[in-house]
Amino acid sequence: MGAEVVVEGLSTSFGRQPIWRDVTLTLPPGEVSVLLGPSGTGKSVFLKSMIGLLKPDQGSCTVDGTDIVRCSERKLYETRKLFGVLFQDGALFGSMTLYDNVAFPLREHTKKSETEVRRIVLEKLELTGLSGAEDKLPGEISGGMRKRAGLARALVLDPEIILCDEPDSGLDPVRTAYISQLLVDLNAQIDATILIVTHNINVARTVPDNIGMLFRKELVMFGPREVLLTSDEPVVEQFLNGRVRGPIGMSEEKDSAQIAREEAHAAAGHHDGSVDDVRGVVPQLQPTPGLPERQGAIRRKDRVMSLLHTLPPEAQRGITASLSAQDRLRYGVDGVDGAHGPDGAGAVAGILPR
Repeated sequence: MGAEVVVEGLSTSFGRQPIWRDVTLTLPPGEVSVLLGPSGTGKSVFLKSMIGLLKPDQGSCTVDGTDIVRCSERKLYETRKLFGVLFQDGALFGSMTLYDNVAFPLREHTKKSETEVRRIVLEKLELTGLSGAEDKLPGEISGGMRKRAGLARALVLDPEIILCDEPDSGLDPVRTAYISQLLVDLNAQIDATILIVTHNINVARTVPDNIGMLFRKELVMFGPREVLLTSDEPVVEQFLNGRVRGPIGMSEEKDSAQIAREEAHAAAGHHDGSVDDVRGVVPQLQPTPGLPERQGAIRRKDRVMSLLHTLPPEAQRGITASLSAQDRLRYGVDGVDGAHGPDGAGAVAGILPR
């Protein structure tokens, strides 16, 4: 199972400009999490802080028991080996073939023989659907293939944690669907902890076990997908519905006068051009048939059902309505509006609005 990441009170700034402050969350081991937020909220900066590339002003980031903010350089180097990172553009070396790009971390950080390197590289290329493309240069393949090659390289050291910085960036909807399915399938096979930074609403609604939202330099919410998908928190609701109306504006946030004008516009019956309200627990993307059931999804459901009675009524209804017949039997849910499952009130920490 993947490693747990515990972030507490993390604050980062560039000079006098704060990027975000007092971010606290836990990435549950072996689960897929998504971090959302308008452009410019520091999501990519957060990923760099998690692997020690940027030092925060305060707070801690504990990875598998090691606080990477305060540990020695040697310990930080060792802890970084737990991570595999997929950068926005794939970050491939343009003069190297896909084979050599994927082999690079093995040659740089291990003493494996070329025979062993070849076995691992071909295995990861096959896993990401790139068999037969090992001799191609990055400039000779599509953007989607470059993303998959970047993912193959991120996997060669068998990481326990995979960070994906906007894996859908620059891809059409079909290629985005392929990447999403690939990440879900990887999680089913290796049970790694995965964190995805994205703007894609469909990815956020269908892929992760947990969703977080950064806004106004703070973490608004973080928790199981069912809780955020049924949330009436204005920022979360606006973002997941792609609406103009709400606290998020062109420059991240709006002033009160702009919000008042939009509310008056809506009251007069004018549509803001966004999609209809889609709040609710939509089906989660499942592993490809033939792969094992995702253990992370099972653990998340157990956690959600243990705290169900502590959630708002609308959230309870949305969660119980989304359960399969098998889940209803497992958790002892009777009807759409009630549950008779385990009690576990202590599990609520970390999922409510800050």
